[in-house]
Amino acid sequence: MTSNRIGRRMLLALSAILAAGVAHAQQTVTLRLHQMLPPQATIPAKAIAPWAQKVEAESGGRIKVQLFHAMQLGGAPPQLFDQARDGVADITWTVLGYTPGRFPKTEVFELPFMSGNAEQSSKAIQEYVEKFAADEFRDVKLLAVHTHGPGLFHTKQPVTGLESLRGMKVRGGSRVINNMLTKLGATPVGMPVPAVTEALSKGVIDGTTIPWEVAPALKVHELVKNHTTFAGSAGLYTQTFALSMNRAAYDKLPADLKKVIDNNSGVETAALFGRAMDEGDRIGRDLAVKAGNNIVALDMAETQRWRRTAATVEADWIKEVGAKGIDGPRLIREAQALIAKHAK
Repeated sequence: MTSNRIGRRMLLALSAILAAGVAHAQQTVTLRLHQMLPPQATIPAKAIAPWAQKVEAESGGRIKVQLFHAMQLGGAPPQLFDQARDGVADITWTVLGYTPGRFPKTEVFELPFMSGNAEQSSKAIQEYVEKFAADEFRDVKLLAVHTHGPGLFHTKQPVTGLESLRGMKVRGGSRVINNMLTKLGATPVGMPVPAVTEALSKGVIDGTTIPWEVAPALKVHELVKNHTTFAGSAGLYTQTFALSMNRAAYDKLPADLKKVIDNNSGVETAALFGRAMDEGDRIGRDLAVKAGNNIVALDMAETQRWRRTAATVEADWIKEVGAKGIDGPRLIREAQALIAKHAK
């Protein structure tokens, strides 16, 4: 074989390698993002869609994020986290409390009167999970965790004090919240938030615990005429959420596209979702006011009664996680310190 023929073969091989490298560098990928709410709801419209657009732009169009709203890919909201884990979808957004007991360390943010402002507490929970609860998300590539703003009551009959809540059938969104409702004298009815509209319409429940932001999408301000808020910066409760990616879908991305995902993960993404929640709270409350609804603002003395009654929920949680070898009091202190840090 002549040296010229060898040289030509080497050049052809090198060209093939370079072509493969260019093709890999120009690889495009479509990521399917699945979530439970209609597209006009706060998080889909004001957080998920902007996040997807930012990812697409920063990838030079090489990442396409295909949005599937209102469980279009099938299943039920409590299955969303596992859909990300199992690859049914590439990315999901869901409420962590829909899978009771699965995220015990992260549950600390659901305790009564733990936090208020969503952007601040979302930054806090992101830092908290990274430091103290990352193992609870080891089956996925966690993009962000966040909270909503102050939780409150939306009811058919007004809740003006502890006594008026007793016996009411009230929707709760997690086991911690349902325990709190029981301690406060209500009858908790667990269900994912998309089921609230029908449950209120059919009289299955007398009211619901949700933040202001999701009320418009569920038409809650049309179905009930009473809303009860609490004194102080913290809400009655908070729910926690996760934006999670299938690990295999992340791992097979080329390095530069992984960097795009990484740059759109973490505390700034958590803050984006929190800001959307805070803005949604303002809009939801304004709609209730415009509808002429009755907004009950409990004073500090009455709020303190609720705080004292709900405090037993914290004790229950400490006992439950302690049985799993988790230092509950320490995690409460760490969560409170991070909330205070990001409130400054």
